[in-house]
Amino acid sequence: MRIWKEALIGPEMSLRTALETINRAGSQIVLVVDQQRRLLGTLSDGDARRALLRGLSLADPVSAAMHITPTCASTDDDRATRLSMMRRLGVHQLPVLDGAGLVVGLETVDDFLGPQEREHSVVIMAGGLGSRLKELTQDTPKPMLQVGSRPLLETIMRGYADQGFRNFYLAVNYKAEQIEQHFGDGAQLGIRIHYLRERQRLGTAGALSLLPELPTQPILVTNADLLTKENYGAMLDQHLEAEADATMGVREYEMQVPFGVVRERNGRIESIEEKPIQRFTVSSGMYVLSPSALALVPPDQFFDMPSLFEAVVAKGMHTRCHRINGYWLDIGRLPDYTRANQEFDEVFR
Repeated sequence: MRIWKEALIGPEMSLRTALETINRAGSQIVLVVDQQRRLLGTLSDGDARRALLRGLSLADPVSAAMHITPTCASTDDDRATRLSMMRRLGVHQLPVLDGAGLVVGLETVDDFLGPQEREHSVVIMAGGLGSRLKELTQDTPKPMLQVGSRPLLETIMRGYADQGFRNFYLAVNYKAEQIEQHFGDGAQLGIRIHYLRERQRLGTAGALSLLPELPTQPILVTNADLLTKENYGAMLDQHLEAEADATMGVREYEMQVPFGVVRERNGRIESIEEKPIQRFTVSSGMYVLSPSALALVPPDQFFDMPSLFEAVVAKGMHTRCHRINGYWLDIGRLPDYTRANQEFDEVFR
């Protein structure tokens, strides 16, 4: 429960006040605390009802009806442990205490029904011309091309939102008005959208200099022509755990030479390899960047993501790769666009 402080109440408060607090906070429970916020007990709406049936009145203090030995979680317990406790004990609310017994949070079942909300921002580079799809993008920016039942960019943002990301920046340039008119401030998707308006083309990293201020937390950056089922939260968590400056999502790419490859020396054939397959590690167009890396982006000028990573490497900063092994499709050519529409219902419904 994000606004758990609304569920705090003093022991001298009346049962009426407790019920009003439960109703206002939507928590189904109040946490009874002293002036130092030390937990004294809990009172659920069921506890209050049973107290009234025992003969207490709405004017009686909450301390007369509260449960004085509630089950609690510790700040040392991870999310999975807390959920396990709630399932095992059959409770729908779980106060969270620090080492001194002070209340620092309140977990509810509803918190586990959806994804854990992420405070980190997502920047989507949506300002490109889409020149490789020029037969489709003369009148429509590539991020707004219909893939399946909705624009490509909407599917990308829904993927992040479904994993708890709420704050988005869209870097826009080419036919930006179509993007802004469709998405507005993001309220219809349950997210917050801000626009980074490029006055000139800034490349795949240059628009990061248009952020209103240097972020204090790592941000996720992605191109606006990717369809993927990647676990963005895991990518971010591993970046944080490694204390990296810049993480690049990478994947394996195979190319088959359509001919027999001849290896020779001084005109003499040593071997022939028929249509060999070459494998490369390539950028997937998804990144996690810490403030230290973002500080290297020059202001308001063309700057590509490879140049940013080269600058990070040149300074001896910590870069890392994150393997993208699941579904991933770069919609850069007409066959890719056709494939995306063919696979959309199976993958993204």
